[in-house]
Amino acid sequence: MRVLRARGQRWLDAPAALNTIATRKLAFTDPSSIYLDGKNVLSLVVEVDRTSLSDGGELFGVVGETLTRGKLNVRLERVGRPEVPNLMLAPKEFDPVNRDLEIRDLYNMEDAFHVAQSYQGAYRARLNANLAFWDSLDGNTDWPTSGDGMHPLTELLLADYLVVDVAKPYAEQGSFLEIELATRRGEAHQTCGGRALNDDVMDTIFTLLVNAGNGPTIRDGVDQATRPASQTFPYLAPPNPDPPKPPEHL
Repeated sequence: MRVLRARGQRWLDAPAALNTIATRKLAFTDPSSIYLDGKNVLSLVVEVDRTSLSDGGELFGVVGETLTRGKLNVRLERVGRPEVPNLMLAPKEFDPVNRDLEIRDLYNMEDAFHVAQSYQGAYRARLNANLAFWDSLDGNTDWPTSGDGMHPLTELLLADYLVVDVAKPYAEQGSFLEIELATRRGEAHQTCGGRALNDDVMDTIFTLLVNAGNGPTIRDGVDQATRPASQTFPYLAPPNPDPPKPPEHL
């Protein structure tokens, strides 16, 4: 198993996503632009023999983490699914319980597989509120909440790691979240899940959040990286020898 295929990168019109939250209207344009276009990313690529991970197991949870070095390893950042902290946890204005709480730093400190009890209520309240906001953007309620206000996707997203079945085939633009959503429907999954570097995962996420797949694809206007990743290990594109300066404002 080559682990990088399970994670992948994502490209996004970040200012349009933030404008969508600010105006409470879909603000994506077509075509659009990648906010971090041209930047070089320091990458660590790992190839792992799957037989070394367990005794014949096929289903794995995958996360990426950034920890400090030294005797006390502090978790600075982690990711399973893309943009959970920024788009689903960061907005405060919809949360009636913890409107003054900056929750992302707390969330990033969590072990993805063992979220501590202390802040689970805060994470759930924020996800319930923000997921309901995203669902409202097309004027329809595709994800009705339960009697206690729980959004149907809250628990799925709080389990913030990619699920990968190394015994199943990869489907281009079709593997991302396929295992999780098939399980939610009570069906057998058909693909390996996870995500590859060239998958347009943000359109999948926006469509899931806004209309649950019951309407047109919600596109952010960015369909692929300017320089797509290669199809062979280590899957990376060559670095940009002249990366642009960072934008002054987001």
